[in-house]
This record gives sequence, structure tokens and C-alpha cells, in this order.
Amino acid sequence: MRSTSLLLMLLTLLLANTATAQNKVVDSLFTELDKANTIKKKVRLYNLIAAEYTSIDPVKLEEYATKALELAKQEEDLKVEQTDSWLNLGNANIMQSDYPEALKCFTNAQYILENLIASQEEKNQRLYDDLASIYGSIGVVFSEQNNYSRALEYYFKSLNIYQETDQDYIVAVLYNNLGIVYKSLKEYEKALEYFKKALTLQKEIEDYESVAITTTNIGNVYLAQGNNTDALSYYKKAEEALQEYGNKRALGELYNSYGNYYTKKNNFIKAEEYYKKALDIFNETGEKYGASASLDYLGNLYADKGDKQQALQYLNQAVAYAVEIDVQEQIRDSEKKISELYEKSGEYKNALEHYKNYIAAKDSINNAEHIKNMVREEMNYEMERREAEQKIEAEKREAIYKEQAVRHRQQMLFAAIALVLLFIIAFVFYNRLQLKKTLTLQRDLAEYEQKALHLQMNPHFVFNCLGSISSFIVQNGKDSAIKYLSKFSKLMRLTLEYSKESLIPIDKEIEGLQNYLELEQLRFNQMFDFSISKDPNIEDDMAIPPLLLQPFVENAIIHGIIPKKEKGFITIDFKLEAEKLVCTVMDNGIGFSKSKKMKENSVTVHKSMALEITRKRLEVIQAFTAKTSQVAISELHNTEGEVTGTKIILNLPIQYVSK
Repeated sequence: MRSTSLLLMLLTLLLANTATAQNKVVDSLFTELDKANTIKKKVRLYNLIAAEYTSIDPVKLEEYATKALELAKQEEDLKVEQTDSWLNLGNANIMQSDYPEALKCFTNAQYILENLIASQEEKNQRLYDDLASIYGSIGVVFSEQNNYSRALEYYFKSLNIYQETDQDYIVAVLYNNLGIVYKSLKEYEKALEYFKKALTLQKEIEDYESVAITTTNIGNVYLAQGNNTDALSYYKKAEEALQEYGNKRALGELYNSYGNYYTKKNNFIKAEEYYKKALDIFNETGEKYGASASLDYLGNLYADKGDKQQALQYLNQAVAYAVEIDVQEQIRDSEKKISELYEKSGEYKNALEHYKNYIAAKDSINNAEHIKNMVREEMNYEMERREAEQKIEAEKREAIYKEQAVRHRQQMLFAAIALVLLFIIAFVFYNRLQLKKTLTLQRDLAEYEQKALHLQMNPHFVFNCLGSISSFIVQNGKDSAIKYLSKFSKLMRLTLEYSKESLIPIDKEIEGLQNYLELEQLRFNQMFDFSISKDPNIEDDMAIPPLLLQPFVENAIIHGIIPKKEKGFITIDFKLEAEKLVCTVMDNGIGFSKSKKMKENSVTVHKSMALEITRKRLEVIQAFTAKTSQVAISELHNTEGEVTGTKIILNLPIQYVSK
């Protein structure tokens, strides 16, 4: 059976926003009305009187809301009061199940509020709160009509506004409503997500009665998923909360859920115990809706046990309650089970009689659903028509604003020309200096980037690659030669491609490094392994200068791993730290100091040029971004103080690929 308790909770909450003095009795409001000397005061009081009849008398609610609306329309500055009247009228129509008319009322309020907000130069939070209330009410209407996509649309609109102002109580209710909608759509993971968000907020604001209801909802979702263990865990938590804070109706629904759990576990004794507990509570509180469900569960339970007489007793009582409160779904389900029991025992006359009752209830539900579908289509049409009208109005307003903006700019332009002429000489001088500085930086950047790119693919490396390919061929290693040549050509192509750009996506840099390292693995007969990792928070369009890390990786291989003559390992990591892109290259080679000593009597131009050019590139990046760029080189040591490798860290400003 469908639960609407939380939907109704939101509706009540939204109604409370329009009635700021609901603690006053109707008589005192009428006394104030007799003394009111302005239309604005009368409108306000009529709306308060109307709100006093919420959930009590929809006719009177509509009557006084209509009087308030008629008065509010007499004066142009009473737009906000009109929205209160439309909201009251919408609630009156919901109480009378006239959902299309309710939607019209709510959208009238929405239209007024959105226009008021659009015309405000400064943000008026009261208008936004009222609009959020309207969005929530529209969401309730669509949810009641099973138009779940629209319900979600307006619940999220309402949620976004309430979240901005940290109105946690309302946000928690909206989370619950979203959970109910997703559960109805059988999107159980989404339902759990929003129920758990609601639960977290309810605990923070100490709304423990709602905590119990939400906990039950979570248990029901787990039960629907077949996750019986978690379902039972949440039912127990809900039971503890309900026994402490006391909500008998919610406790009855929880006991029915317990019964369903034990029925799934084939524990009929426990299932019967909890269904009867639920029935006792519903009978005590006069909740025939819940009682009819408990009776139906018990009837089905006894039918499964083969106790026909006991099953018929419960099922017939369930039908009686359902007929009394006109719940056709319950009549349909119970009558069908009764007919099946009579048919099984050969009592075909009784079986036919109850089967007819089942068909009648089923037809009634189908007719109601057909009507609901037509109403839903009508409501969708009305919403689309209203949205089209609002779009046209918005376009008109935008055109007017643009025209006014153009006129204003022209006026400002004429006024500014006189001032600009006074400063024109200083401006030209400053502009020329800035232009010269920019051109110099761009020239330096292009020059050093090109040098760096040439450095990456130096002739020594190219000749070694070609020599390795030749060696593979001579040794009849055609497959290895082809593989090596393929990677070499791909790396050369990537290098040429990168040379055209000042920035490339980080994924492209990783691709180049991956290719280069695989090539060097082949070249040095798998003398080392490597890993490249990237922080998942790094966005796809985050960029880095091309081949910035390659010189350091090459040094790690040539001057760190190879001299060690043991299996080595290189790690490359990209991550975000404090608004910086941090690139780390680590190896377990001989270390920076030992490598430097080994090369004291050899040619060191390649290493020094790599560091010098990289530092210069970092200076250019710093000049262009006005943010610090740094490189740090350190040695790694073990617990005994022995050198175990080299670590290079580049701190770069975050940059993005130009779109």
C-alpha cells in the first residue's frame, strides 16, 4: 500500500509559510478585519483566515482566499499578497482532488513571483522563499498524479533555493519526498541516497520523530532490493526511535514492514506476531487504512499456511475496511485472494461472487487511472502553455533590458570620451610598454619551449633507438623490432604534434610519457618497471606544457636506474594540492649525488641543459600566470641513511586547454 505521509508533511509545511499567525483563532482574525483600514491589511487577514481552514474545510479555504485575491488585484503593489492567495486556492483544490485547477493556481503564483524576482535589482530572500514553497507545492501535485519526472523537476527547483539559505528542516522533507518518488520509480539506489541525506539532516536538527519514519523508509527500500540484513537493521533502529518519541501510526506501519520481512524469511510465527501488533495499533488509533493492510497481510499469511477459515476471516475484514474508506486497490487484492481460496476448496459459487467483486474493483482502478492519465495530460499541456508564455515574456523583458542597456552605454560612452581624452597619452604609453613586455615573454616562451622539445628528442636518443631497431633485426627479432619501431614512430609523431601547442591536456602528457617509458623498457631489456598515476579530481581540460617531465624521466633512467645495474622502478604522479598541480617523478636508482660524481669527468651538457631549460620554462609560466612555479630535487634515504633514489617535484599553477 502506498505511503503518502511524507508528501502530506511537505504540503502542511508549505501551507504554514502563507499563514504567519496560525496560532490566532478565526474570531480574533475577523475582529482585526473589522478594524482594518487599508486594502493591504484586509488582503493579509483574509489570507490568514483562509489558511486557518487548511485541512479542515476546503470550501471556506477557497472562499476567503478568493476574497483576498479579488482585493489584491485592485492595487498594483500587492503582487506578493496575490501569490499568497493563489497558494491558498491551490491548497483548497488539492484538498478537493482537483489537481488541474490546483496546478493553475500554483503556476499563477509562480508566474508572479518569477516576474517580481526578475525585476528586482537586489535579491529579496522572501520572494525566493515563497517561490521555493510554490515549487514544492507543484511537485506535490505532480507526485500525486504519478507524474514523477515533473515532480522531480519541481522538487529539485525548491531544494536548490532552500539549500542556499540552510533551511535544513525543509531540505530534509524534500530529500524524503525525492526518496519516495525514486522508490515509486523503483530506482532504489537513488531512493536510498536521498533518504540517507534526509536522515543525516534530521539527526543534526534533532527531528527524531522524522528520523524514525525515514529509517523505516530506508529499511523498506532495502527489503525491496532483497537486502534483508540491512532492512532488519534499519527496522530495529526505527523501532527504538518510535518507542521513545511515540508516533503510533508510524509504529503500526513499521510493524507491517517487520511482518513483510519475516514473511520473506518464511518465519510465519514472527510475521503473524508483527502483523497483529500493527493491527492492534491501527484499531486503537482508528486508522482503517493501515488496519486493512494488516488484515490483508494476515489473510495471505494464513492462506499460505492452509488455514482457510482464518484466512477468510481476515481477508473479509480487510475488504470491509477498504470498502468503508474506498481503497479500491485493497478491495481488488483481498477479493482476488478470497476468490482463489473458494475456488481451491471447490466452492465455485462463492469464488465467482468474489471474483466479480475483484473485477469490479480492478475496473474501477483502471477507470481512475485512465482519468488520472487524462488529467496528467491536461496538466502537462497547461504547464507547457504557461512555460511558453513565460518564455515569450522573458524574451520581451530581455529585449527591453537590452535596449535600455544600449541607451545607457551610449550615454556613458559620451560622458567617458571627455575623460578618456585627458588620459589618452598616458594610456598609449602604458599600453606600448605592456605590449612590448607581452611580446618579449611570448618570444622567450616560444624559444625555450622549442629548445626543450628539441632537447627531448636529441640525436643521441634517436641514434640509440635506430641502433636498437637495427640490433633487433640482425638478431632476427622482427617482432621486437616492429614493436620498437611502432612505439618510436608514435613518440616522434606525438612530439611533433605537441610542438605546435604551448599547453596540452594532462592525459596527452601521460600518453607521451607512457610511450616513451615503454620504448626505453624495450631499449634497455626491461631493466625497469614504471607506474603513472593521476588524481581523479584532475579535470579533463586541465593542461601542462608539453614534454615538461620527459627530461627528468630520461635522467631517472639514464643516470639513476641504468648505473645501478639492478631492476629499477620509476613512479610518476599527478595530483592537486592547495590550488597547485604537483608532478612527482621518483626512481630507486643510485641517487643524484652519486650520479653527479660518476659524470664529473664525462660530458654533462645534456643534463645541465635539461634543468636550465626546464627552469626557464617555469619562469615563463610564472610570468604568464602570475602564480609560483617551482622544481625541487631531493634524494631518498632508507632508515640506515643510505641513498635509495631520487625524487623530483614540480609545483605548477593550474592551467586549462584553450577552447
